[in-house]
Amino acid sequence: MRYVCACLILALAAMACTNGEPGVSSTPTIQASEVEAPIPAPSPEPAQLTPTAVPSPDTPVAVIPSASNGTPVVSPLVKLDVERAFPGLSFPRMVVLIDPDDGSDRLFLVLQPGRIMVLPDDPGVSSADTFLDIRQRVNDGGNEEGLLGLAFDPAYESNGYFYVYYSASGPRRSVISRFSVSVANPDVADSDSELIVLEVPEPYSNHNGGQIVFGPDGFLYIGLGDGGNRNDPDGNGQDRSTLLGSILRIDVSTPDDQSTYAVPADNPFVDSGDGTRAEIWAYGLRNPWRFTFDRLTGDLWVGDVGQNRYEEIDVVRPGVNYGWNVMEGDECFRPAEGCDRTGLGPPIAVYGRNDGCSVTGGYVYRGVRLPSLYRAYVYGDFCSGRIWALRYDGGRVTEHMELVDSELSISSFGEDRNGELYILSFDEKIYRFASR
Repeated sequence: MRYVCACLILALAAMACTNGEPGVSSTPTIQASEVEAPIPAPSPEPAQLTPTAVPSPDTPVAVIPSASNGTPVVSPLVKLDVERAFPGLSFPRMVVLIDPDDGSDRLFLVLQPGRIMVLPDDPGVSSADTFLDIRQRVNDGGNEEGLLGLAFDPAYESNGYFYVYYSASGPRRSVISRFSVSVANPDVADSDSELIVLEVPEPYSNHNGGQIVFGPDGFLYIGLGDGGNRNDPDGNGQDRSTLLGSILRIDVSTPDDQSTYAVPADNPFVDSGDGTRAEIWAYGLRNPWRFTFDRLTGDLWVGDVGQNRYEEIDVVRPGVNYGWNVMEGDECFRPAEGCDRTGLGPPIAVYGRNDGCSVTGGYVYRGVRLPSLYRAYVYGDFCSGRIWALRYDGGRVTEHMELVDSELSISSFGEDRNGELYILSFDEKIYRFASR
């Protein structure tokens, strides 16, 4: 699903027509600057993102070779291939694949037009059941609109709650809602149980973000793009009085008659007194197309889609401004005019138009199938199908390479209960990595 607007465009994930400028780098480059940059008042000094995520006792943990002193020995990155993960399955417009963390060994697959499918985590599976169908509520008229996000409540096994992010019309808006699983059948949701948690007006049909994830702290994180159109015409990326262009952090554990969510007391802009929305965790993002937490460290990794020249990877810290539309990648968005980079959070890595046109954020690999990939952040590009991995020590990137030129239209990555990764492609197939 690509279309042309005097140039190559991304069908889903990316999210805006570029101006056709040639890329400036054929190899992803590394930003070695410290992410925890100073930020302007009233923002607090960036701090550790969240407490370290501790795997549950029954979660398989990768067995990584250790030196005599107990320090993990991480193998160098190596080239990989991709292969069909579920050869018997094929679905159009897949955008999310996740495990509910309930011990059931099931996977849930989100289809952009408005359905969620459920299937056993078994390579031999040949069919999937419909878990939720809300196509009548979802507006997928724009290439970047639709059912875009799914997150299971940390207590899903006991309360049956899960959350979705979808586009709606009349007026155009992004909706975050809570649903409940059917009491009678764990493979079917109650479509009448919807509780709308948050609605955000959207001025245009693109740059909707769409990712929702529960962090290790139990709070719900929500990714919103700048609202769309080229150049961020409304200035939403740098406007903290709007929720657009931001990662939000809210508490959905105790909704009451007055509100469907609360704002955590330690959010960086609580009681700022300057009109900043207290829900904002970080801002200055153009279109965060897929963000995830490292299940071991709690670090929050984001792939932010660029416009003309650069795609970027960020490790997000609370209160930090990631620069859009002052910056694109690690350069001024309008180079001829220059820009003030003071207090802006630099990206971890960037790449130009020679390597792709729309980043798809991925995961830090914590599985066991591919020891060479352990502790590496994996990400790709929708347009080129290239997939990279990098290792980051908290201050600099220590290793970075292209894993495979897959030629897939990578809409998203997925992760199962064991930390193994999957690749969703708009060729209607699900892939996984394989050794060469």
